[in-house]
Amino acid sequence: MGQYVVRRLLQMIPVFVGATLLIFLMVNVMGDPVAGLCGDRQCDPATAARLRQEFGLDQPVWQQYLTYMGNVFTGDFGTAFNGQEVTELMSTAFPVTLRLTIVAIVFEIVIGITLGVVTGLRRGRPVDTGVLLLTLVVISVPTFVTGLLLQLLLGVEWGWIRPSVSPAAPFDELLLPGLVLASVSLAYVTRLTRTSIAENRRSDYVRTAIAKGLPRHRVVTRHLLRNSLIPVVTFIGADIGFLMGGAIVTERIFNIHGVGYQLYQGILRQNTQTVVGFVTVLVLVFLLCSLVVDLLYAVLDPRIRYA
Repeated sequence: MGQYVVRRLLQMIPVFVGATLLIFLMVNVMGDPVAGLCGDRQCDPATAARLRQEFGLDQPVWQQYLTYMGNVFTGDFGTAFNGQEVTELMSTAFPVTLRLTIVAIVFEIVIGITLGVVTGLRRGRPVDTGVLLLTLVVISVPTFVTGLLLQLLLGVEWGWIRPSVSPAAPFDELLLPGLVLASVSLAYVTRLTRTSIAENRRSDYVRTAIAKGLPRHRVVTRHLLRNSLIPVVTFIGADIGFLMGGAIVTERIFNIHGVGYQLYQGILRQNTQTVVGFVTVLVLVFLLCSLVVDLLYAVLDPRIRYA
């Protein structure tokens, strides 16, 4: 196991370098960031030249990337065009989005897996058909429609919640945004769990466990559910990174100043330092989640061993 972890960590290095290089090149072709600094009026040549030199934009792109990566390994993600350190923006944005992601993942695990197990064990029955139709509707409706509708009904019309989240963004205020953020993924987790449960119910090891006279709940939890969760864990592990980076719509609807909000502002203002810095951290999140998911395979299925 130890050798496998070391090997995976070494494999992450070229993946991290390649992903950050691609992101850096893509962000640098978004437009001229100096033009965005001057607002609607065009910068005079002297001011533009000074700003380019100050932010290192007068250097070739490959040299900018090497300088940026050298600073990243020392914990310096650069300075935003408003003079604020990118690490300072991260220190306020990532905790908020992390709490929002935790709420969304809890909804996915608790509701999604529960509904998937119930429908998988009752395949073809009315409850199965009803849940399948409900998940299909959730997948079909865009997230911004779901978010705005729930915000209007629960926040404005009925007054059950605050329409927008406060700057502190405590967990209780993030319940509805977390549900909105997790809605589509929750539907996929439900359908994926249902399919996996229904398929594994016909496996030999399940029939053997039933023939031994084991209680039904033990057959489901100890034998059926553990093996059926492997594709679900794969999806949820990858979804953590997607939720953290893809919360732009949800955070805009509920006025949450998290990662999605900062990325939106950075793209809108062509602030390359902010966008590249945040996406660099998200790449690390994806890589670490992938490693944790691979290690969980051996926990769920004892037949899987890593040399």
